[in-house]
Amino acid sequence: MRIIVVGAGSLGILLTKNMIEQGREVIIIEKDETTAKELAETLDCTVINAEGTRPDILEKADLASADAIVACTNNDQNNILIGLIARDAKVEKIILKIDDQQFMDVANKLGFYYMINPSSISSRYISDVLRGINTIELSNLVRSDVRFMGVIASENVIDMRLSEISLPEHSAFIGIYRKSEFILAKNDPKLKEKDEVIIVTKADLIQDVNESMGRIIKE
Repeated sequence: MRIIVVGAGSLGILLTKNMIEQGREVIIIEKDETTAKELAETLDCTVINAEGTRPDILEKADLASADAIVACTNNDQNNILIGLIARDAKVEKIILKIDDQQFMDVANKLGFYYMINPSSISSRYISDVLRGINTIELSNLVRSDVRFMGVIASENVIDMRLSEISLPEHSAFIGIYRKSEFILAKNDPKLKEKDEVIIVTKADLIQDVNESMGRIIKE
């Protein structure tokens, strides 16, 4: 697998090291000259010192032949722009780091499905610790080929109840997030705009789940 990582912050560096350990081919793009030089000397991967939002730089990284791109700069707008350029190049997997909820909504409307919000995850964990709640990390639940998905309800399933949606075998609804409210699947809620549906499935069924939820991944 060939992966392009744009942005050498803590997330980008940790991800790059992890991918290198797994034997992946990684190209990292970092605009800070000092950081890029240090990475080139310490990591076994290609390092490009340039602005990752520039189409010519992404072309230099051979974007069209990448299996995935991770846009994890410290600028949400830049990450979305990188995602749009990657989509035009037909990159199969596009993952965006988004810190601001407003831009999470924008990215959702633009059809991006793989997004991470580190600040939100960290703040919730710290809040639970301060309240004395011993939560189980999701990483401890994801084993073998089991995957948990958060799917934003598309217009194709709005006003449908969960019981009216046919998921593939070995998949199940857990519940939905509606703003700050969580509704269990057993209550069979009717989906509304912006609802996030939580589903457990197997890794090789993710595309089938997307199709069941009316989401067509853009090629």
